[in-house]
Amino acid sequence: MDSSGDTAKAVDIYRDTWVRFLGYANEVGEAFRALVPVSFVWGSYAVATAYVTADAVDKGKKAAIAHGDNPGKTTRVAVAVVDTFVWQALASVIIPGFTINRVCAASLYLLGKSTRWPLPARKWTTTAIGLSTIPFIITPIDRSVDFLLDSSLRKVYNEGKKHD
Repeated sequence: MDSSGDTAKAVDIYRDTWVRFLGYANEVGEAFRALVPVSFVWGSYAVATAYVTADAVDKGKKAAIAHGDNPGKTTRVAVAVVDTFVWQALASVIIPGFTINRVCAASLYLLGKSTRWPLPARKWTTTAIGLSTIPFIITPIDRSVDFLLDSSLRKVYNEGKKHD
């Protein structure tokens, strides 16, 4: 409870703080792919994957605490970990990484075909396009992954709860 007597919602460090932005590291890496060594891009995927894994472990620990010694605790913990990991892997790493990669590749190609700009200008423009695309893809991807999991994996473990 807070000082007013209201029950305060617990802050989820992986969703309600700056830590959430670590999940977008690979999109930033993909946006800079034309300008940086590929090891930087792979490093950005390592950061995003560490974030996804940490969030899944956190949700598993929270499920373990919430279910105490109740029957089915192990299953509930496993569901929390798997659901979080799969959701985050798809919504934070795989789909947006692929999307930004293709947006940037298409941008670089089209700029090469339609302009006479020097290669460095085309690469910087591609990076700017990739970075500016990130905010627009987040919500549609999140909603699509919710729909996908609600229509498939969540039916397997009869989990009616959404990711959030």
